[in-house]
Amino acid sequence: MTSPLVVSVPTEGLARDLQPLPENVEVVVWPMTGPAPCDRIDIVVPPYQNLNAALGQLAGVEVGLVQSQSIGYEGIAALLPAGVPLANAAGVHETSTAELAVGLAIASLRRLDQFARDTATATWNPVFGTSLADRRVLVLGWGGVGKAIGARLIPFEVDLTAVASRARDEDGVAVHGVDELADLLPRTEVLILALPGGHSTRHIIDAAALALLPDGALVVNVGRGPLIDTDALVAETASRRLRAALDVTDPEPLPADHPLWRSPGVLIAPHVGGASSAMRPRLVRVLRDQITRAARGAAPINIVVAG
Repeated sequence: MTSPLVVSVPTEGLARDLQPLPENVEVVVWPMTGPAPCDRIDIVVPPYQNLNAALGQLAGVEVGLVQSQSIGYEGIAALLPAGVPLANAAGVHETSTAELAVGLAIASLRRLDQFARDTATATWNPVFGTSLADRRVLVLGWGGVGKAIGARLIPFEVDLTAVASRARDEDGVAVHGVDELADLLPRTEVLILALPGGHSTRHIIDAAALALLPDGALVVNVGRGPLIDTDALVAETASRRLRAALDVTDPEPLPADHPLWRSPGVLIAPHVGGASSAMRPRLVRVLRDQITRAARGAAPINIVVAG
């Protein structure tokens, strides 16, 4: 008799949502806060949060594949047992993160953050805001998230510029190379960062890059906190020359005494780009696909660390 394909998931709810599955698939619940429930697990789905700590529980377990619930994977390769591949959650978070990116831009430009504070004090304080329409918007990072942001920006009638690691024409979009940033930033009114983290992108927006942005420009970051030099951003926002709307920060979580909290024109969300009702159904679709592929002996999708 063929051994079942064993899949571990971190919660009972996710185990229920995955049903029905092929008969030869066994789903076990393992939150990865203690020892593994068995010696061999074909697909391990770690918890959405605390992934790095959870991976330490894989020692001594025979694992076929780790299926992350996140898109980002910087630094994870060093934490995986030797030979274990990692698949990320491409296709799960792009829509929700793009939605938040556009929402943060609108909230800052139209001063919705100020209106929220005024609501708490019953203050009627009309403000002449800035439209997203007609703004020159640069999306830095033209991967899954960046493209999703771009698609949502088009109906707002923006002047959109896409920038990626290299210049190319993609699906009718003229994508600029990152080496053109110095020429593009001076005309950028809204800069949206959607790059992955890592050594190559750390402080890609540093003091010099921020200085190139025109007065009154808005910086939106839904990528990773270290993409921006935080001290340089604090200096620019404290002077009220630039504004910022951030879903990610460096450090993260942002300490309560950090000056970024009190810098004028800064709106901060606590890294919730993918944390919406859109996540679970998309995650379930990706997991079902991955499980079905494994059950019939097909290659997995979304491999980002070969193992």
